[in-house]
Amino acid sequence: MDPVHYQRAHSIDDALRLIDAPGACFIAGGTNLLDLMKGGIARPQRLVDVSRLPWQQIEPRPDGGLRLGAGVRNSDAADHAEVRRRYPLLSRALLAGASPQLRNMASVGGNLLQRTRCVYFYDDGFARCNKRRPGSGCDAIGGLNRQHAILGASEHCIATHPSDMAVALSALRAQVQLRSAAGERSLALDAFYRLPGETPERDTEIAPGELIVAVDLPASAFARHCHYLKVRDRASYAFALVSVAAALDLDDSGRVRDAALALGGVAHRPWRVPAAEQCLVGRVPDQAAAQEAAALLLAGARGQGHNDFKIELARRAVVRALARAAAAGAGEQNDVGRS
Repeated sequence: MDPVHYQRAHSIDDALRLIDAPGACFIAGGTNLLDLMKGGIARPQRLVDVSRLPWQQIEPRPDGGLRLGAGVRNSDAADHAEVRRRYPLLSRALLAGASPQLRNMASVGGNLLQRTRCVYFYDDGFARCNKRRPGSGCDAIGGLNRQHAILGASEHCIATHPSDMAVALSALRAQVQLRSAAGERSLALDAFYRLPGETPERDTEIAPGELIVAVDLPASAFARHCHYLKVRDRASYAFALVSVAAALDLDDSGRVRDAALALGGVAHRPWRVPAAEQCLVGRVPDQAAAQEAAALLLAGARGQGHNDFKIELARRAVVRALARAAAAGAGEQNDVGRS
């Protein structure tokens, strides 16, 4: 490992001052960054520790929503009473990710910024990775690509985003709050992430020297009827082959007033298609409606050979997640330990 200069920030303004140096990088829990450093993928010259900043609170917002400080640990967010009560979809997604030990360290802001787990990106022995070495090519295309994207990919990159939390936040229409020396701005989570296009080395729209300070959840009617379904190779500590965040607001007749759907494990970012959600509105969420929504959500999906099975797997997962969301009651949804 290369020598690194370490500094601890004592305030957000202090962090923004310290990051204004060549080769500087923020670190909070370090659950992803340290792996990248040990593998020689990330080579920061200076680490600015933001783990002790006063941003580890979960607070109500005037609009009826909830603000998650960027430093809130994943385990604390998952177990917070208001998150479990008002946003059980997020609690379920957090508990589906990583292991208890990692959740105890990982922060909300860091979770959003974690890099892909594509094996060609993580192994420097593979020379061709446009995300690691722009312009070098993509060994995953034509290689072993069972874990890779079926939506939103490009000829330059077929990597997927690994976060479970981000999939739930996408469905919940979260806003990412950013701060830099130039001021503050807010981005919808779906606008925060980028598709690979011709610049797969850029995962997000975050600017140099910019810091995630919070994530805002709007007021939601999805607490009663929601489900997070994660399909993976083993029951724990595995990234999703396909995941689905499904949420419904049903009227007294059982028809859909509003719907939210997001896919994980299939693209460079959480995958949402507003038309797939809109097609459910005004209908009873039966199998026919769910299949139509799945078809719209997966329109244009294309496999790379080893991951062709993901298209049908994702379709079935959407139908199943919607059925479970529709059948769920408040008591079941608060039981976030269930799969």
